[in-house]
Amino acid sequence: MPTPAVNMSQAPHVKAFFDPQSNTIGYVIKDPSSMSCAVIDAVMQFDYAAGRLSYDCADDMIAYIEGKELSLEWIIETHVHADHLSGAPYIQKRLGGQIGIGEGIMEIQNTFGKIFNEGTEFQRDGSQFDRLFKDNDTYKVGKMDCFAMHTPGHTPACMVHVMGDAAFAGDTLFMPDGGSARADFPGGDAGQLFDSITRVLALPKDMRLFVCHDYGPNGRAIAWETTIEEQKNANIHVGADACRADFVAMRETRDAQLAMPKLIIPSLQVNMRAGEMPQDASGNMMLKVPVNKL
Repeated sequence: MPTPAVNMSQAPHVKAFFDPQSNTIGYVIKDPSSMSCAVIDAVMQFDYAAGRLSYDCADDMIAYIEGKELSLEWIIETHVHADHLSGAPYIQKRLGGQIGIGEGIMEIQNTFGKIFNEGTEFQRDGSQFDRLFKDNDTYKVGKMDCFAMHTPGHTPACMVHVMGDAAFAGDTLFMPDGGSARADFPGGDAGQLFDSITRVLALPKDMRLFVCHDYGPNGRAIAWETTIEEQKNANIHVGADACRADFVAMRETRDAQLAMPKLIIPSLQVNMRAGEMPQDASGNMMLKVPVNKL
């Protein structure tokens, strides 16, 4: 599908925030012509063994936004993360803004609502979020044109968000020497992921691309910014005219050898609720551990 007719020449200022627990990079993106900003993929830390939440990474984002006297308009999740808990509602309570995610969240909620044996009180219509993005939906951060691209494959709800000349890839792409994300979670599909990446790589070649995770392959320093051209030329999984069939075979073989993310069980329960912790009948924050379901 063609991209919307929007201005992709505006150059927002992008500030990255790295969470070493989950190797996640979140971002504050400032409109170049106003004091408006957006947050993408905010992190809330969780000590699983102790059952304890902390907010260092989200607090760093809040301090940055307040220190620059910015106005927060959007808090966007590129997808339902399986490796960290979202800091979106924590930031929203402090600074306002709308929490948005792709409309594929409804499929995620239906799938994992069953796995976690959620009751009828758990809404599976995405109503926990302020905005459900459809493919090619446009929106503004201040005066800056933005749009969302539906990029399923890693999960059904994955979206790449384009803000001016910057694209935020979520888990659709890693840095060129990191390749691509797994496609074996419920609702994932390696062929869909290849098609989604192909669409992303059709964006302007000089567009900046920011990834959600980096693991420093071969001992290099953690990195998060590349370009569409660099991805097309050098991505180890999809660069240099990679073949769809070869990609699918590689991805399926590789995924079969991967362990589940350490925080997948708490992350899914929290993130499908827009970052809110589930509660028991007494109002206590409580998580479930389904056995032999994932």
